[in-house]
Amino acid sequence: MPTLHWVGKDKVVNHHHDVPFRVLNKVSTFTAPEGTPANSTDNRIIHGDNLEALKSLLPEFEGQVKCIYIDPPYNTGNEGWVYNDAVNDPKMKRWLGQVVGKEGDDLSRHDKWLCMMYPRLKLLHRLLHPDGVLFVSIDDDEAHTLRFVLDEIFGRAGRLATFVWRTDGNFDNQAKIKNCHEYIFMYSKSPEGFPYPPVVDPNTPADSKLFRPVIRNTIVKNGPKNPISDVVLPIGFPADFDSGEIDSRTDRWPHYLDKCRVVGGKLSVTVTVRSGWSSLDLLQQFIDGGFQPLLDRKQQETVFKLMPSGAIECIKTRKPSHVVTVLSGQGSTQAASAELASTGVTFQYPKPSSLIRYLISLLDADDFIVLDSFAGSGTTGHATLEQNRRDGGKRRFILVEMDDYALGTTAERVKRAIAGDHEAEGSTSGLGGSFDYYTVGEPMFLPDDHLNEAVGTDAIRGYVAYSEGIPAEDRATPVNPHSPYLLGLNRETAWLFHYEPDRATSLDMDFLAGLRFGGDTGAAKPDTVIIYADRCLLSKDFMTRHGIIFKKIPRDITRF
Repeated sequence: MPTLHWVGKDKVVNHHHDVPFRVLNKVSTFTAPEGTPANSTDNRIIHGDNLEALKSLLPEFEGQVKCIYIDPPYNTGNEGWVYNDAVNDPKMKRWLGQVVGKEGDDLSRHDKWLCMMYPRLKLLHRLLHPDGVLFVSIDDDEAHTLRFVLDEIFGRAGRLATFVWRTDGNFDNQAKIKNCHEYIFMYSKSPEGFPYPPVVDPNTPADSKLFRPVIRNTIVKNGPKNPISDVVLPIGFPADFDSGEIDSRTDRWPHYLDKCRVVGGKLSVTVTVRSGWSSLDLLQQFIDGGFQPLLDRKQQETVFKLMPSGAIECIKTRKPSHVVTVLSGQGSTQAASAELASTGVTFQYPKPSSLIRYLISLLDADDFIVLDSFAGSGTTGHATLEQNRRDGGKRRFILVEMDDYALGTTAERVKRAIAGDHEAEGSTSGLGGSFDYYTVGEPMFLPDDHLNEAVGTDAIRGYVAYSEGIPAEDRATPVNPHSPYLLGLNRETAWLFHYEPDRATSLDMDFLAGLRFGGDTGAAKPDTVIIYADRCLLSKDFMTRHGIIFKKIPRDITRF
């Protein structure tokens, strides 16, 4: 597969491993006023560098995010936007200097943009659920390079679609060719498992057959790809009429090699029919399954029935799904900006919430996490709440914004969406719900590679539990029957983190004597016990005989 190379790529291709893990600090919580409709809670808005924020989300959300939408800088060279779109922001230049080094002085803005995007996409890939999808908005400036990078990270087969969004707003009337579109790339780790989206393109006419509840088609289909074959219809095969007969025939399709008789809406005799067929495998499954409804590849309930004319029809209960790659009628950035301004929030070129809401609705579920690590004005959070309001869903959002307007614009916009105009007379028009506001805080490790005790013991325990790969269902709190130092326990392994912030700890016989397994604790001692401590006073032979593995704090704590 062709790959893209640029100046600095070798420095950033694995940089996501070197990003320092920082603890997220909860600053405040905003909850909808009383009387507002119910909506999702446990939503998050995070202020901080999205590279560090994404790394900090891994312990809790790795592989858990079903829907990611990002609208990164398009790298147009325009320096007048609310966020800098030429990758010349001082924070970004400082980051490039640290990661890429002196090569960064010679980078074009395209190299810089790729250096910025690559490690962020790698972390997003880790956060994405195996069945989840990633949407990325982009325009012509970097669409070609972004496609190469996404193909490299997800594999070319991971691309589900390239949407073309026809922007309904203003465009440059002086241009020789008027540009009125952007792109949205859609990728998945498991594209073959992505189900048919449960939506119909909103521009579909109301009288379209796509809205008919039932699909009926004859399965007679003759041609080179449908060779003539015989099908045996056994007694009991369902008919779409109560009683009657069809004579044997060869003058029209399907041919009947036997006389057919229907009594009580079912065949009363075995009949052999001959034709070319569509859905032949599905028909045979229906027969072999005793005429029970089955699901086609679109998960539509399907049955087959004999018609009075002798035709055999496939009858499906429609599961509406009709998504086209050209998105139109989804608003404009100008209109979205004006709508925000009417609520007192100023932001240039926000994406319309209707566009993001439509993308979210493509997932055939209503209870999952939506992540946007280039949150801007907070459209993705707003759209998530709107979609919940429409279908009663429980989707949650995580928004990350690095710029200083994270509180005054991003969070403020979501607050107003949740609460509505609560000061107005009558009922609120808010969407309901709540969110917690976080900042990216202290690093887990200090420059000398020691643990940063300022983050707190709970955060350190959580980090070690994640780095050890302890399944969530096996993790333990300090309050448990076995030991206050227990991190996790299952039938095979116990993990203990013997750590105290104000003193050095030892793995010795006194510590082992304080562990409680068996008896009334409800758990026998596992075969393997992994114990973290500052030092070990036990012999290697003793630890081998008792299945004990010692890991030194902080040296043996895995960095990820």
